[in-house]
Amino acid sequence: MSMRGEIISREYQSMKWVQDVDGKEYACYHKDLEKFDPKAGLSEEQKNQCMDTSLVLGDSW
Repeated sequence: MSMRGEIISREYQSMKWVQDVDGKEYACYHKDLEKFDPKAGLSEEQKNQCMDTSLVLGDSW
């Protein structure tokens, strides 16, 4: 595996996919979810740190 592949793999492994209470899925780094409460959902600050996956893939792919 090239160095580039190792970096991408390491970044991917440090992420978590979260289903928010609004039904959207977000890709977040573990460090940005330290105070995440699944019942309350993501805070606005956490949403700003994460990526809304529908923006990447589109609403229906």
